[in-house]
Amino acid sequence: MAACLEVISPGLMTTVQDLGRIGHQAQGVPVSGALDMGHLRLANALVGNDEGQGALEIRILGPSFRVAAKSVRLALAGTEAVIEVTSGTKRDVPSGCSVTLFEGEEFRIGAVKDSAVTYLAVGGGFDLPAIYGSQSTYLSGAIGGVDGRALQAKDKLPLCHSEADEQGDRICTVPLDYPSGPVRVVLGPQDDYFSDEAIRSFVSQDYAISADANRMGLRLDGEVIGHKKGADISSDGIVTGAIQVPGNGLPIILLADHQTTGGYPKIACVASADIPRLGRMKPGGKLRFAIVSVVEAEEARRAFEEMVRASIASIVAVTDEAMMLERRLVALNLISGVVVE
Repeated sequence: MAACLEVISPGLMTTVQDLGRIGHQAQGVPVSGALDMGHLRLANALVGNDEGQGALEIRILGPSFRVAAKSVRLALAGTEAVIEVTSGTKRDVPSGCSVTLFEGEEFRIGAVKDSAVTYLAVGGGFDLPAIYGSQSTYLSGAIGGVDGRALQAKDKLPLCHSEADEQGDRICTVPLDYPSGPVRVVLGPQDDYFSDEAIRSFVSQDYAISADANRMGLRLDGEVIGHKKGADISSDGIVTGAIQVPGNGLPIILLADHQTTGGYPKIACVASADIPRLGRMKPGGKLRFAIVSVVEAEEARRAFEEMVRASIASIVAVTDEAMMLERRLVALNLISGVVVE
Protein backbone atom coordinates (compact mmCIF):
# COMPACT_ATOMS: atom_id res chain seq x y z
CA MET A 1 0.00 0.00 0.00
CA ALA A 2 1.23 3.49 -0.85
CA ALA A 3 2.33 5.66 2.08
CA CYS A 4 -0.57 7.64 3.53
CA LEU A 5 -2.30 9.02 6.59
CA GLU A 6 -5.46 7.06 7.33
CA VAL A 7 -8.29 9.23 8.64
CA ILE A 8 -9.83 7.80 11.81
CA SER A 9 -11.99 10.85 12.52
CA PRO A 10 -12.17 13.83 10.13
CA GLY A 11 -12.80 16.62 12.63
CA LEU A 12 -15.36 19.37 12.10
CA MET A 13 -14.08 20.78 8.79
CA THR A 14 -10.61 19.67 7.69
CA THR A 15 -9.49 20.54 4.17
CA VAL A 16 -6.27 20.63 2.17
CA GLN A 17 -5.14 24.22 1.53
CA ASP A 18 -2.03 25.89 0.14
CA LEU A 19 -1.41 29.53 -0.85
CA GLY A 20 -4.20 29.46 -3.39
CA ARG A 21 -5.12 29.22 -7.04
CA ILE A 22 -3.60 32.37 -8.52
CA GLY A 23 -4.51 33.82 -11.92
CA HIS A 24 -7.85 32.16 -12.71
CA GLN A 25 -10.50 34.54 -11.38
CA ALA A 26 -11.17 35.75 -14.93
CA GLN A 27 -12.46 32.22 -15.60
CA GLY A 28 -14.65 32.37 -12.47
CA VAL A 29 -12.31 30.24 -10.33
CA PRO A 30 -11.78 31.64 -6.81
CA VAL A 31 -8.30 31.82 -5.29
CA SER A 32 -9.22 29.75 -2.18
CA GLY A 33 -6.12 28.78 -0.12
CA ALA A 34 -5.33 29.15 3.57
CA LEU A 35 -7.34 31.62 5.65
CA ASP A 36 -4.18 32.22 7.71
CA MET A 37 -1.30 32.05 5.26
CA GLY A 38 1.29 33.01 7.90
CA HIS A 39 0.82 29.88 10.00
CA LEU A 40 0.49 27.69 6.91
CA ARG A 41 3.94 28.91 5.86
CA LEU A 42 5.35 28.34 9.33
CA ALA A 43 3.97 24.79 9.58
CA ASN A 44 5.54 23.93 6.23
CA ALA A 45 8.90 25.43 7.21
CA LEU A 46 8.94 23.32 10.38
CA VAL A 47 8.86 20.08 8.34
CA GLY A 48 11.26 21.30 5.64
CA ASN A 49 8.68 21.96 2.91
CA ASP A 50 8.35 24.88 0.55
CA GLU A 51 6.23 27.46 2.36
CA GLY A 52 3.34 27.14 -0.10
CA GLN A 53 3.00 23.36 0.07
CA GLY A 54 -0.50 21.98 0.62
CA ALA A 55 -1.28 21.24 4.28
CA LEU A 56 -4.37 20.54 6.37
CA GLU A 57 -6.47 23.49 7.48
CA ILE A 58 -8.26 22.41 10.67
CA ARG A 59 -11.33 24.29 11.90
CA ILE A 60 -12.41 24.29 15.56
CA LEU A 61 -12.32 20.51 16.17
CA GLY A 62 -9.38 18.52 14.89
CA PRO A 63 -9.06 15.14 13.13
CA SER A 64 -7.33 11.92 14.14
CA PHE A 65 -5.08 9.72 11.98
CA ARG A 66 -3.11 6.49 11.76
CA VAL A 67 0.32 6.53 10.11
CA ALA A 68 0.53 4.09 7.19
CA ALA A 69 4.13 4.83 6.16
CA LYS A 70 7.59 3.91 7.42
CA SER A 71 7.71 7.30 9.13
CA VAL A 72 6.33 10.81 8.69
CA ARG A 73 7.29 14.21 10.07
CA LEU A 74 4.42 16.45 11.21
CA ALA A 75 4.09 19.98 12.56
CA LEU A 76 1.14 21.99 13.85
CA ALA A 77 1.15 25.81 13.74
CA GLY A 78 -1.26 28.54 14.82
CA THR A 79 -2.82 27.26 18.04
CA GLU A 80 -2.29 26.37 21.70
CA ALA A 81 -3.67 22.90 20.88
CA VAL A 82 -1.18 20.04 20.56
CA ILE A 83 -0.52 16.96 18.47
CA GLU A 84 -1.68 14.20 20.83
CA VAL A 85 0.15 10.95 20.09
CA THR A 86 -2.43 8.41 21.31
CA SER A 87 -0.64 5.10 20.75
CA GLY A 88 2.82 3.69 21.41
CA THR A 89 4.76 6.25 23.45
CA LYS A 90 1.88 8.56 24.27
CA ARG A 91 2.82 12.23 24.44
CA ASP A 92 1.74 15.76 23.56
CA VAL A 93 3.74 17.69 20.96
CA PRO A 94 3.25 21.47 21.16
CA SER A 95 2.31 23.64 18.23
CA GLY A 96 5.46 25.11 16.70
CA CYS A 97 7.42 21.83 17.00
CA SER A 98 7.79 19.02 14.49
CA VAL A 99 7.58 15.37 15.48
CA THR A 100 8.46 12.15 13.65
CA LEU A 101 5.96 9.31 13.93
CA PHE A 102 6.27 5.73 12.72
CA GLU A 103 4.08 3.16 11.02
CA GLY A 104 1.01 2.24 13.04
CA GLU A 105 1.19 5.20 15.42
CA GLU A 106 -2.00 7.18 15.91
CA PHE A 107 -2.41 10.86 16.69
CA ARG A 108 -5.08 13.50 16.89
CA ILE A 109 -5.62 17.24 17.13
CA GLY A 110 -8.11 18.06 19.85
CA ALA A 111 -10.38 21.08 20.19
CA VAL A 112 -8.88 24.29 18.83
CA LYS A 113 -10.18 26.91 21.25
CA ASP A 114 -7.97 29.89 20.48
CA SER A 115 -8.49 30.22 16.73
CA ALA A 116 -10.94 29.36 13.98
CA VAL A 117 -8.15 27.61 12.05
CA THR A 118 -4.81 25.90 12.55
CA TYR A 119 -2.48 24.06 10.15
CA LEU A 120 -0.95 20.59 10.10
CA ALA A 121 1.90 20.08 7.61
CA VAL A 122 3.60 16.80 6.68
CA GLY A 123 7.15 16.48 5.42
CA GLY A 124 7.13 16.25 1.63
CA GLY A 125 3.46 17.16 1.43
CA PHE A 126 0.46 15.23 0.14
CA ASP A 127 0.54 13.39 -3.19
CA LEU A 128 -2.60 15.07 -4.53
CA PRO A 129 -3.22 16.65 -7.95
CA ALA A 130 -2.85 20.39 -8.45
CA ILE A 131 -6.04 21.77 -10.03
CA TYR A 132 -5.32 25.06 -11.82
CA GLY A 133 -1.92 25.02 -10.13
CA SER A 134 -3.13 24.46 -6.57
CA GLN A 135 -4.12 21.66 -4.18
CA SER A 136 -6.48 24.00 -2.30
CA THR A 137 -9.96 22.68 -1.64
CA TYR A 138 -12.75 24.86 -3.03
CA LEU A 139 -15.82 23.32 -1.45
CA SER A 140 -18.51 25.11 -3.49
CA GLY A 141 -16.86 24.08 -6.75
CA ALA A 142 -15.86 20.59 -5.52
CA ILE A 143 -12.28 20.93 -6.79
CA GLY A 144 -8.88 20.44 -5.18
CA GLY A 145 -7.85 18.58 -2.06
CA VAL A 146 -9.53 15.18 -1.62
CA ASP A 147 -12.25 15.04 -4.28
CA GLY A 148 -13.07 18.70 -3.68
CA ARG A 149 -14.46 18.11 -0.18
CA ALA A 150 -13.57 18.08 3.50
CA LEU A 151 -11.96 14.94 4.93
CA GLN A 152 -14.12 11.96 5.80
CA ALA A 153 -13.51 8.95 8.02
CA LYS A 154 -11.57 6.17 6.26
CA ASP A 155 -10.01 8.58 3.73
CA LYS A 156 -6.39 7.79 2.90
CA LEU A 157 -4.29 10.91 2.39
CA PRO A 158 -1.42 9.87 0.08
CA LEU A 159 2.05 11.10 1.08
CA CYS A 160 4.78 12.19 -1.31
CA HIS A 161 7.45 10.56 0.90
CA SER A 162 7.24 7.05 2.35
CA GLU A 163 9.56 8.01 5.22
CA ALA A 164 10.82 11.15 6.92
CA ASP A 165 14.15 12.61 5.85
CA GLU A 166 17.17 12.72 8.15
CA GLN A 167 17.05 16.39 9.10
CA GLY A 168 15.49 15.65 12.50
CA ASP A 169 12.76 17.48 14.35
CA ARG A 170 12.76 21.25 14.67
CA ILE A 171 11.19 23.93 16.81
CA CYS A 172 10.18 27.56 16.23
CA THR A 173 11.73 29.73 18.97
CA VAL A 174 9.96 32.99 17.96
CA PRO A 175 6.23 32.21 17.63
CA LEU A 176 4.22 34.07 15.03
CA ASP A 177 2.14 36.58 17.00
CA TYR A 178 -0.16 38.87 15.01
CA PRO A 179 -0.72 42.41 16.33
CA SER A 180 -4.03 43.35 17.89
CA GLY A 181 -5.97 46.55 17.35
CA PRO A 182 -8.43 47.69 14.68
CA VAL A 183 -8.54 45.94 11.33
CA ARG A 184 -6.92 48.29 8.82
CA VAL A 185 -8.92 49.11 5.67
CA VAL A 186 -8.48 51.25 2.58
CA LEU A 187 -11.71 53.00 1.51
CA GLY A 188 -13.29 52.11 -1.83
CA PRO A 189 -13.79 51.36 -4.57
CA GLN A 190 -17.45 52.32 -4.02
CA ASP A 191 -17.20 54.43 -0.87
CA ASP A 192 -19.04 57.16 -2.80
CA TYR A 193 -22.18 55.03 -2.38
CA PHE A 194 -22.13 55.92 1.32
CA SER A 195 -22.56 59.22 3.15
CA ASP A 196 -19.87 60.69 5.41
CA GLU A 197 -22.10 59.77 8.34
CA ALA A 198 -22.31 56.14 7.17
CA ILE A 199 -18.51 55.92 6.85
CA ARG A 200 -18.10 57.39 10.34
CA SER A 201 -20.49 54.74 11.65
CA PHE A 202 -18.50 52.06 9.81
CA VAL A 203 -15.26 52.96 11.62
CA SER A 204 -16.67 54.03 15.01
CA GLN A 205 -18.54 50.91 16.08
CA ASP A 206 -17.61 47.44 17.25
CA TYR A 207 -18.91 44.64 15.04
CA ALA A 208 -19.55 41.03 16.05
CA ILE A 209 -18.87 38.15 13.68
CA SER A 210 -22.09 36.37 12.80
CA ALA A 211 -22.64 32.63 13.17
CA ASP A 212 -22.85 32.55 9.34
CA ALA A 213 -19.08 33.04 9.05
CA ASN A 214 -17.29 30.57 6.78
CA ARG A 215 -14.45 30.35 4.26
CA MET A 216 -16.33 32.60 1.83
CA GLY A 217 -16.65 35.48 4.23
CA LEU A 218 -17.45 36.99 7.60
CA ARG A 219 -20.93 38.45 8.02
CA LEU A 220 -20.93 41.18 10.65
CA ASP A 221 -23.61 42.15 13.16
CA GLY A 222 -23.84 45.76 14.29
CA GLU A 223 -25.54 49.05 13.48
CA VAL A 224 -26.90 49.22 9.94
CA ILE A 225 -24.95 51.32 7.41
CA GLY A 226 -27.20 53.33 5.11
CA HIS A 227 -26.62 53.58 1.37
CA LYS A 228 -26.53 56.98 -0.34
CA LYS A 229 -26.88 55.72 -3.92
CA GLY A 230 -28.59 52.36 -3.47
CA ALA A 231 -27.36 48.86 -2.66
CA ASP A 232 -26.85 47.62 -6.22
CA ILE A 233 -24.07 48.20 -8.73
CA SER A 234 -23.10 46.61 -12.01
CA SER A 235 -21.25 43.43 -11.05
CA ASP A 236 -17.50 43.88 -10.98
CA GLY A 237 -14.43 41.98 -9.82
CA ILE A 238 -13.85 41.19 -6.15
CA VAL A 239 -10.62 40.71 -4.25
CA THR A 240 -9.99 38.94 -0.95
CA GLY A 241 -10.67 41.39 1.87
CA ALA A 242 -13.31 43.41 -0.01
CA ILE A 243 -16.10 44.58 2.30
CA GLN A 244 -19.50 44.48 0.62
CA VAL A 245 -22.55 46.19 2.11
CA PRO A 246 -25.76 44.54 0.81
CA GLY A 247 -29.25 45.93 1.13
CA ASN A 248 -29.58 45.08 4.83
CA GLY A 249 -26.71 47.48 5.63
CA LEU A 250 -24.57 44.87 7.42
CA PRO A 251 -21.03 44.45 6.01
CA ILE A 252 -19.60 41.19 4.69
CA ILE A 253 -15.81 40.73 4.61
CA LEU A 254 -14.94 38.42 1.73
CA LEU A 255 -12.33 35.74 2.41
CA ALA A 256 -10.49 33.00 0.53
CA ASP A 257 -13.46 31.25 -1.15
CA HIS A 258 -15.24 34.47 -2.17
CA GLN A 259 -17.06 34.72 -5.49
CA THR A 260 -15.12 36.38 -8.30
CA THR A 261 -17.69 39.11 -9.08
CA GLY A 262 -20.41 40.83 -7.10
CA GLY A 263 -23.12 43.46 -7.40
CA TYR A 264 -23.07 45.15 -3.97
CA PRO A 265 -21.07 48.33 -3.30
CA LYS A 266 -17.78 47.78 -1.50
CA ILE A 267 -17.17 50.40 1.15
CA ALA A 268 -13.55 49.37 1.78
CA CYS A 269 -10.96 46.64 1.45
CA VAL A 270 -8.97 45.07 4.28
CA ALA A 271 -5.20 45.58 4.18
CA SER A 272 -3.70 42.22 3.19
CA ALA A 273 -1.56 42.17 6.36
CA ASP A 274 -4.72 41.86 8.47
CA ILE A 275 -6.48 39.14 6.48
CA PRO A 276 -4.80 36.29 8.43
CA ARG A 277 -6.11 37.81 11.66
CA LEU A 278 -9.64 37.77 10.24
CA GLY A 279 -9.24 34.19 9.04
CA ARG A 280 -8.51 33.15 12.62
CA MET A 281 -11.57 34.87 14.12
CA LYS A 282 -14.50 32.76 15.31
CA PRO A 283 -18.24 33.59 15.38
CA GLY A 284 -18.97 35.99 18.20
CA GLY A 285 -15.57 37.66 17.97
CA LYS A 286 -15.50 41.46 18.01
CA LEU A 287 -13.66 43.78 15.64
CA ARG A 288 -13.38 47.43 14.72
CA PHE A 289 -12.10 49.08 11.54
CA ALA A 290 -9.55 51.87 11.03
CA ILE A 291 -8.99 53.68 7.72
CA VAL A 292 -5.42 53.76 6.36
CA SER A 293 -3.87 54.92 3.12
CA VAL A 294 -2.64 52.62 0.36
CA VAL A 295 0.93 53.46 1.37
CA GLU A 296 0.23 52.53 5.00
CA ALA A 297 -1.39 49.26 3.90
CA GLU A 298 1.70 48.43 1.83
CA GLU A 299 3.95 49.20 4.80
CA ALA A 300 1.79 46.92 6.98
CA ARG A 301 2.21 44.07 4.48
CA ARG A 302 5.99 44.54 4.47
CA ALA A 303 5.96 44.40 8.28
CA PHE A 304 3.83 41.24 8.14
CA GLU A 305 6.33 39.59 5.78
CA GLU A 306 9.23 40.56 8.04
CA MET A 307 7.40 39.03 11.01
CA VAL A 308 6.78 35.74 9.18
CA ARG A 309 10.38 35.64 7.94
CA ALA A 310 11.69 36.25 11.48
CA SER A 311 9.55 33.43 12.87
CA ILE A 312 10.71 30.99 10.19
CA ALA A 313 14.33 32.10 10.64
CA SER A 314 14.06 31.24 14.35
CA ILE A 315 13.50 27.52 13.63
CA VAL A 316 16.27 25.37 15.14
CA ALA A 317 16.90 21.67 15.72
CA VAL A 318 15.23 20.11 18.77
CA THR A 319 18.02 19.02 21.11
CA ASP A 320 15.99 17.67 24.04
CA GLU A 321 12.49 17.48 25.50
CA ALA A 322 13.13 20.55 27.65
CA MET A 323 13.00 22.73 24.53
CA MET A 324 9.57 21.38 23.66
CA LEU A 325 8.35 21.86 27.23
CA GLU A 326 9.48 25.48 27.22
CA ARG A 327 7.72 26.05 23.89
CA ARG A 328 4.53 24.60 25.35
CA LEU A 329 4.69 26.82 28.45
CA VAL A 330 5.34 29.93 26.37
CA ALA A 331 2.39 29.08 24.13
CA LEU A 332 0.17 28.86 27.22
CA ASN A 333 1.55 32.19 28.52
CA LEU A 334 2.76 30.48 31.71
CA ILE A 335 6.32 31.70 31.22
CA SER A 336 7.93 34.34 29.05
CA GLY A 337 11.16 32.47 28.45
CA VAL A 338 14.16 31.12 30.31
CA VAL A 339 16.64 33.37 32.08
CA VAL A 340 20.19 32.09 32.42
CA GLU A 341 22.25 33.65 35.19
